[in-house]
Amino acid sequence: MLPKSIRPLPEPQPKTVNSKNSLTALTSVLQSLFSPQNPRSWILFTVLFIQILLLCNLRSFPTFVSISHRHLPTPLAAFHDSSPLIHHDQCGSDRIFVYDLPATFNREILLNCNNLNPWSSRCDALSNDGFGRSATELAGIVPEDLLPAWHWTDQFVTEIIFHNRMLNHKCRVAEPESATAFYIPFYAGLAVGKYLWFNSTAEDRDHHCDMMLRWVQEQPYYQRSNGWDHFITMGRITWDFRRSKGEDWGSSCIYKPGIRNITRLLIERNPWDYFDVGVPYPTGFHPRSLSDVTRWQSFVRERRRHALYCFAGAPRRAFRDDFRGVLLSQCRDSAESCRAVNCAGTRCSNGTSVILETFLDSEFCLQPRGDSFTRRSIFDCMVAGSIPVFFWRRTAYLQYQWFLPGEPESYSVYIDRNAVKNGTSVKAVLERFSKEEVRKMREKVIEYIPRLVYAKPKQGLEGMKDAYDVAMEGVLRRIKDQEEPGFHKWK
Repeated sequence: MLPKSIRPLPEPQPKTVNSKNSLTALTSVLQSLFSPQNPRSWILFTVLFIQILLLCNLRSFPTFVSISHRHLPTPLAAFHDSSPLIHHDQCGSDRIFVYDLPATFNREILLNCNNLNPWSSRCDALSNDGFGRSATELAGIVPEDLLPAWHWTDQFVTEIIFHNRMLNHKCRVAEPESATAFYIPFYAGLAVGKYLWFNSTAEDRDHHCDMMLRWVQEQPYYQRSNGWDHFITMGRITWDFRRSKGEDWGSSCIYKPGIRNITRLLIERNPWDYFDVGVPYPTGFHPRSLSDVTRWQSFVRERRRHALYCFAGAPRRAFRDDFRGVLLSQCRDSAESCRAVNCAGTRCSNGTSVILETFLDSEFCLQPRGDSFTRRSIFDCMVAGSIPVFFWRRTAYLQYQWFLPGEPESYSVYIDRNAVKNGTSVKAVLERFSKEEVRKMREKVIEYIPRLVYAKPKQGLEGMKDAYDVAMEGVLRRIKDQEEPGFHKWK
């Protein structure tokens, strides 16, 4: 059966419009619609007015919402593909390749900053590219224009600082084939920190290091040199990585065969290990420019100092013949000649201005050994323009040769600790120096401030070498020296 035929609809015929009559009708309608007596006209006006306001203000609304992660460290530039900047005329044959390690060895450690310490979060300490919180509490103590250059910087963050700077190093290359030095951005100190205190096994403390070494040893460029042209930053003292027995303190990372030939940058070195290099502890001063440095140098040079010497530290009453206790006792007995800051507990933790004020106010600062042979206070003291007084040669003279003057007496005072224990007065020794001798020593300290601080810009400072630059020059020089005839390399 065929379908029914559907008749098409007739085409509409255009109507003839009288333009004169239409215009008259439209005018009449509009007059009626917008008449003040017509309530609908007021509703229409109100709606139109609101829409116009919304359209005008919409342009000022942000196109996205910025979420502030106050408690998370700033992500490293490492995790963005930025092309390295190569200045061939400045680099010569020096070429550095930065390994792109799996995130578990650096990035994930930062992201887990809440769990790196058994007592409290480390997120604030690791924020701002490792520099920590801005030190706004120093207002009125440091020059106002330099306040943004000051942070509450933790002493164990060199791994982050060096990693950021390595990624922006002028001699960094993207192709390992052309490299003469290889950097391993493993956060060894941050990784082991959470396992140092309690409820951890030797396997826990070695876990990250073992994984890292397995990964690195599979790389053809490590295999080619057996690690001699590789280097790493380990952001704690060397003894935290030298566990010889399972129940002892720390990791055994440095004793692992795979790391034997790798140059290691540490805030305290073993003076008898060629591969350990001591680098300065981070201080709170991170200059943004060369002018920041010269401005600070002028400030500490012109500072009026009211005390002959000072000591900031806590006694170690649990130790037999506690030397710090002896120094604190002498300081208290020296009345106004000495300023003492008792750092028992957390009194001198990041966030207090009393230590910087004390160093700025004193001609000399006493620097006994800390929990190990070195202490961060050495660098806080010198950055403040105070002259360090040492009692162990291993505290500085055998630690930071790349960064300090070659003549210890030009910038510091050494007093034998046994003489002090036997009654020698620290005050009497320091009073023997003339004003001119003190001025010369202070000037040498101030001259070396740039080599003791880590600059804020990731590219460093134009016209000045900071601690990172000095360290890199030293590393590249020693790798080059290892290629000289007569240098013996073991496998």
